[in-house]
Amino acid sequence: MLTWRRSRPDGSEPAEGDVDGGRGAEPACPVRGEAGAGRPPAAPPAGDRPPGTADLAAAGEFLKLFYLENPQAGSIRPRVREVRAQIDDTGTYTHTPQELAYGARVAWRNSSRCIGRLYWKSMRVRDRRHVDTPEGIAVESVGHLRESATRGKIRPTITVFAPERPGVPGPRIWNEQLIRYAGYRRRDGTLLGDPRNAVLTEAVRRHGWRGGPGTPFDVLPMVVTGGDGRTLLATIPGDAVLEVELSHPSYPWFAGLGLRWHAVPAISNMALEIGGVRYPCAPFNGWYMGTEIGARNLADADRYDMLPVIAERLGLDTSSERSLWRDHALVELNVAVLHSFDKAEVTISDHHTESRRFLTHLEREELAGRVCPADWSWIVPPMSGAATPVFHRYYDDVQLSPAFVHHADGLPSGI
Repeated sequence: MLTWRRSRPDGSEPAEGDVDGGRGAEPACPVRGEAGAGRPPAAPPAGDRPPGTADLAAAGEFLKLFYLENPQAGSIRPRVREVRAQIDDTGTYTHTPQELAYGARVAWRNSSRCIGRLYWKSMRVRDRRHVDTPEGIAVESVGHLRESATRGKIRPTITVFAPERPGVPGPRIWNEQLIRYAGYRRRDGTLLGDPRNAVLTEAVRRHGWRGGPGTPFDVLPMVVTGGDGRTLLATIPGDAVLEVELSHPSYPWFAGLGLRWHAVPAISNMALEIGGVRYPCAPFNGWYMGTEIGARNLADADRYDMLPVIAERLGLDTSSERSLWRDHALVELNVAVLHSFDKAEVTISDHHTESRRFLTHLEREELAGRVCPADWSWIVPPMSGAATPVFHRYYDDVQLSPAFVHHADGLPSGI
């Protein structure tokens, strides 16, 4: 069943604004940062350059790549002179809308831990570089969620906010994803909701969030810091939270477990680096691969840990690992995820199809003469890995630019 989250009557919501656009607007990937162990590399140090200062060498390398892959752009020489002059005068430079869109898409193409890169050219780029206030970022992030999930059809989308500049830090979103479920620690030591978000939940409650209805799937507010240093807690309106209630095609009791998951995996705590310029706030999404939800988020022992519950309802022998009760329960949970998203007509992919698509992407990249970076431990699905074609080969795990990189720090000191 497809549902749109209903907002709490007393919840504060970002003020409505022009979520369509603003100046300079350009007319999934199952990103495995959702629940996997480890994470993409932290941003490399800037050396002796002051924060926000663009690296001239990195700018040159990016421009070479842009003009090589976009010959219709003309001669590179005038643009190189222009960029060099901007860096000499201001310490940084401004990407053209075409450079920004290309750089964002190539950053996805270069994401070694993403299996769903076949459609990297289709990513929609929302140019919001003029937005740097926490209120504006909250409004545009809500717009991102609405626009990327029209009638359940998930479209890969990125919204790029103001870059870092010398002496002017860029804005930040501190949540891992725009939509995250709260994890409430109870007095008896147990936890309600998603344990992964327990620290963030405690932090936002200390700073004014009164909590949701008290379910395992209460949506956390966004924690947004603007370029001016102000931090805002912004409740996400219910009509921006597309969720799917889970049921099973063969077991009617499954719906009674009350499981659900949101449809748009919008990564929000990574920086986009293009040609020596860093955009610290650039939320992006693809669509889910079923195992991200069914084999990790709802199944991991340190997340929702649903396998023992499902095994008991299935009547499985859990007294011995040799009964493979975990495997049986895991398959049924993943069947429920795919069935429910399909029934609700919400975009999702299965791990067998996505594995074949990745090898198609790999072949295309090799034919284009490009290296396709891939981290085997992330590309191979977390269920039935050996039954997928991506399992049976090695990959080049190299870091290329443009790229999405993690910030090195955690929550701001005021949260």
